[in-house]
Amino acid sequence: MNIRNMILPAFIGLGTLGLMAAETQQQPEVGKPAPDFNLTTGDGSQVSLKDYHGKWVVLYFYPKDFTSGCTMEARNFQRDLAKYEESGVVILGVSVDTAQSHKDFCTKEGLNFKLLADPDGKVSTEYGSIMDYKGSKLAARNTFIINPKGEIAKVYTGVKPADHSEQVLKDLADLKKS
Repeated sequence: MNIRNMILPAFIGLGTLGLMAAETQQQPEVGKPAPDFNLTTGDGSQVSLKDYHGKWVVLYFYPKDFTSGCTMEARNFQRDLAKYEESGVVILGVSVDTAQSHKDFCTKEGLNFKLLADPDGKVSTEYGSIMDYKGSKLAARNTFIINPKGEIAKVYTGVKPADHSEQVLKDLADLKKS
């Protein structure tokens, strides 16, 4: 068996597990208050959702720093960061990685938005965005748009990283018109 035949099923398995985890958990409902949190960033500072009251927030959960899909998703949010900032939207990424891992990931990829460390998976669990992968807890690839009142405005589960940022920008434009 060649390496491709070994890696592809493992990669597909990770994606399938992420989708299964997303389908079986209960995410916060649209129109309900977003669960607050207090998490550490790569620079060691603490971030709370309350810090962003009055702003639109894109809170995205992802499995692991330095992996292909997670890197693609982060790069796309970074690519579109000026568009988000122009419309007053904050991007926050969450995974179960450590603050140091986030710091290294942001440095390597040139990311200028905050990645939040949730090493115990508590916040990921509150957002219905935790999965078990080979005995380890990882954040499932889900995203939440939170409105300026701190309410869930849109929920995405089982996100596909390639075009996700563009879809979020489109949906934010529609939500802001409402």
